Amino acid sequence: MAMTIHVDIVSAEQEIFSGLAEMVFAPAEMGDVGIAPRHAPLITKLKPGEVRVKLSDKESQAFYVSGGFLEVQPHLVTVLADTAIRAKDIDEAAALQAKARAEEMLSDKSGKYDYAMAQAELAQAVNQLRTLEKLRKRGA
Repeated sequence: MAMTIHVDIVSAEQEIFSGLAEMVFAPAEMGDVGIAPRHAPLITKLKPGEVRVKLSDKESQAFYVSGGFLEVQPHLVTVLADTAIRAKDIDEAAALQAKARAEEMLSDKSGKYDYAMAQAELAQAVNQLRTLEKLRKRGA
């Protein structure tokens, strides 16, 4: 039997996942990280993107996080996310609409829109769509 590590993924609203995993992959601020059981302690900021929890050789679960923190202890990984969604629960139509709306706001030069907010909305929509694409490529 493979060694495991306990993983908790929580957002501001709720706990999204809690269980044992063989490996955790996350979009850390300085680059993607892979966390295995008995990993050295670590705290890092997360970029928006996909957190993948490998439960076994045949099963993994993907989550979209909008940013947050990753804390690693030898037997525990905690993802504290601003927003966390199971990748399979991402509303692709809503993400496409948000992307289009943000692009429209950014192209409007009248000054009536908050460009920082539009850029953040665009980044979130694009990262959600990338997470869905990765999920599809893995055949999940």
